[in-house]
Amino acid sequence: MSRARQPPLVTGISPNEGISWTKVTIRGENLGTGPTDLIGLTICGHNCLLTAEWMSASKIVCRVGQAKNDKGDIIVTTKSGGKGTSTVSFKLLKPEKIGILDQSAVWVDEMNYYDMRTDRNKGISPLSLRPANPLGIEIDKGRFPQKDLEALFPGMSADFTSENFSAAWYLIENHSTTSFDQLKTAVVNLKKQANKKNEGSLAYVKGGLSTFFEAQDALAAIHQKLEADGTEKVEGSMTQKLENVLNRASTTADTLFQEVLGRKDKADSTRNALNVLQRFKFLFNLPLNIERNIQKGDYDVVINDYEKAKSLFGKTEVQVFKKYYAEVETRIEALRELLLDKLLETPSTLHDQKRYIRYLSDLHAPGDPAWQCIGAQHQWILQLMHNCKESYVKEQKGKDTFFFFAYMCNSLLHSPMLDLESDVRPSPIGHLSQTASLKRGSSFQSGRDDAWRYKAPQQVVFVEKLTKLVVSQLPNFWKLWISYVNGSLFSETAEKSGQMERSKKNARQRQNDFKKMIQEVMHSLVKLIRGALLPFSLREGELRQYGGWEMKSELSGQWLTHVIQTVRLSSESLTALEIPNDMLQIIQDLILDLRVRCIMVTLQHTAEDIKRLAEKEDWVVDNEGLTSLPSQFEQCIIHSLQSLKSVLDCKPGEASVFQHQKTQEDVCQLSIGIMQVFIDCLEQLSTKPDGDIDTSHLSVDVSSPDLFGSIHEDSSLSSEQRLLIALSNCRYLERHTFLNIAEHFEKHGFQGVDKITQVSMESLKELDQRLFEMYIEFKADPIVGSLEPGIYAGYFDWKDCLVPTGVRNYLKEALVNIIAVHAEVFTISKDLVPRVMSRVVEAVSEELSRLMQCVSSFSKNGALQAKLEICALRDTVAIYLTPESKSSFKQALEALPQLSSGTDRKLLEELLNKFKSSMHLQLTCFQASSSAMMKT
Repeated sequence: MSRARQPPLVTGISPNEGISWTKVTIRGENLGTGPTDLIGLTICGHNCLLTAEWMSASKIVCRVGQAKNDKGDIIVTTKSGGKGTSTVSFKLLKPEKIGILDQSAVWVDEMNYYDMRTDRNKGISPLSLRPANPLGIEIDKGRFPQKDLEALFPGMSADFTSENFSAAWYLIENHSTTSFDQLKTAVVNLKKQANKKNEGSLAYVKGGLSTFFEAQDALAAIHQKLEADGTEKVEGSMTQKLENVLNRASTTADTLFQEVLGRKDKADSTRNALNVLQRFKFLFNLPLNIERNIQKGDYDVVINDYEKAKSLFGKTEVQVFKKYYAEVETRIEALRELLLDKLLETPSTLHDQKRYIRYLSDLHAPGDPAWQCIGAQHQWILQLMHNCKESYVKEQKGKDTFFFFAYMCNSLLHSPMLDLESDVRPSPIGHLSQTASLKRGSSFQSGRDDAWRYKAPQQVVFVEKLTKLVVSQLPNFWKLWISYVNGSLFSETAEKSGQMERSKKNARQRQNDFKKMIQEVMHSLVKLIRGALLPFSLREGELRQYGGWEMKSELSGQWLTHVIQTVRLSSESLTALEIPNDMLQIIQDLILDLRVRCIMVTLQHTAEDIKRLAEKEDWVVDNEGLTSLPSQFEQCIIHSLQSLKSVLDCKPGEASVFQHQKTQEDVCQLSIGIMQVFIDCLEQLSTKPDGDIDTSHLSVDVSSPDLFGSIHEDSSLSSEQRLLIALSNCRYLERHTFLNIAEHFEKHGFQGVDKITQVSMESLKELDQRLFEMYIEFKADPIVGSLEPGIYAGYFDWKDCLVPTGVRNYLKEALVNIIAVHAEVFTISKDLVPRVMSRVVEAVSEELSRLMQCVSSFSKNGALQAKLEICALRDTVAIYLTPESKSSFKQALEALPQLSSGTDRKLLEELLNKFKSSMHLQLTCFQASSSAMMKT
């Protein structure tokens, strides 16, 4: 396991103070391995993750949000390191309000601050046109802390336009060091400003006094006349006069003020228009700003501006505002389409997908963009998998054509004939895989150095590429779904709870649909692998869709082992995503089938390799009478089982490869077949014609005694010697090799080992018996056949013969032949001497008994001669007598007349001693060496 990363540590921030939405650069250590690793960023207690831009493991750029605390730490949280610490702090300043007549380095749209994401309050009333310095003297800002002033004047304000204006606060803040004389001057300035306003009103009245007085005089005269005369004539005259006066006054006023009032109306209209443009320039400039920000990719700014415009002008009745707001909506709709296209574009990172989904959610896009993205990703993954298969199938066909041409050229240039080692299929013994290599003896490896034969097959490379593709794409697909389920696509904090709830509701409704998507991906993965490696496990329709590979030769067990390891690693990676086990069960089924197939193929190839062991027999015999063949056979089995160790071992969640009865039976039959193949190999070697056997390397152990000469290295190996070597190998196989192999089978969990051993032993014993009978037939029949002619050579007659003078030559010849057999067997294997000699003696004694029983009558000398020869043979081979041979000798002696006189018995004893003394050297093999052999 890799060691966990250290928690983040913030060591610097620039600038270290500022107002809300100030852009800051954070520096430190272990600030994450990438944008996806950064999961939390707070400054003064406010979550700033939304504006955070991860630059490197030591640098993050973000904007400071609104916070309640004016000073606090910078805390960074990552997936790999957890919650971090900070050695520096940030001071949050309150923004100063700037009047319309104050000098400022930036353009100020409105007096109050507007929160672009959360505040939905309307804008304030039009700005006051009062001067920024009402006292008219130089302002000298004091250094009194803002907190102290707020505490000293609770609920008050230093803004002279505020309803809660405090003069004392204003003077302390702006004129704390101003002298008393200057303050007197300020009082005079205030009075002058007040007088100017009064004088302006008075001058306006003075301009119309003449007309006023004229109208006043006319009204007074009318009143007097009415009181004096009271007549209608006067009333009419005065009324007419009053009307004339009023008309003249109106005309005079219009003449005097028409030009001034016209200019004033025009100025007011212009001023009002400028005020409207200035006040609402945000809306008028918004369409152009949206286009510019879209081109720059500043979608956050566009969304913030749109939300502000919607809250201010979304329900306006003013036609101008409606027109411009409609333009904004048109551009926002184009932005929705652009973001949706980017969201559905593949390939795309999980970070970008989440970002586009949040943008579309903030823009209130119709439908469900998150679910559309999930569907697009699902189809893209499926398309990638099928494209991967098609590309490798085409590449395989191209390579097969090239390799065939190269192979034919190589064959024509170097080898006129094809040998067995030129088989394209790599042997599981001689082939060395790049990932699961097994070091074998040189006798098992091919001598041909064809690099292209050892290159990974296209199916193996395809499986590696396919699983890598799924493992790299499916985690983001799964994480996107998890974010969709828990609502974190829209907010990682408590904001936007409404969108989160809608997301969770939609996810619950579409849970089955997503499950089908995952299952479809898993089914496609498994069927594509089956189409490449296990095409027989697919139906015909599925094979057309998922197959297409040219299966000229099946993959070796080592390549299948490599594939199993690859699929296992993929399964572990998918399990780590916490995908439900029922969705991954199909992969476990695939692994089980691959494991079973790997065992079958390995055993089949092992049987083929064992069949070729006959060609590697060098007939070099050690001091135990064995060649290297049994050892090669055992090592071949052991290496094959070792190559299957990782396949036979069960990983977490996997079932035993032998859980099905059919698998147990198939493996048992293949194992028995392997043993039978080697037994057939032994029989083939022992029964080959002499010309088919390579004896150029035949040798014997120089430490073993050779009484009658040994087999020289340049001599030919006879069929009888091959039989003896095969019998010696069979004996060793029965007593050691087969038992060792059975132990290895049990060690690796094979079922039915007893049956394998029993059947193999029976077959081996049958072969041993057949070979033994053949050898006895080769050796005993000539000896047995020479007895009868030797006995009756020279017209010998048992009825008419001379007094015995010793053992006749036929028996000596028979003994010499038996000694030759003993020497031959002893040279090959000392352990076989008792078995072979006992059978040869049985055959000779049985024939001798038959011949004695066929004699009609014996003379005295004939009976003595016959008894001398029978006893001489019996005493010579006494150590090899068996119950059968003893019975034969007894029957032969019983067929002879009994010796009645002591002289005859004495003569018999003298002749026997003379025989043993004269042939002492020849008969030594039947005494000391044989005794030692019998003891062993």
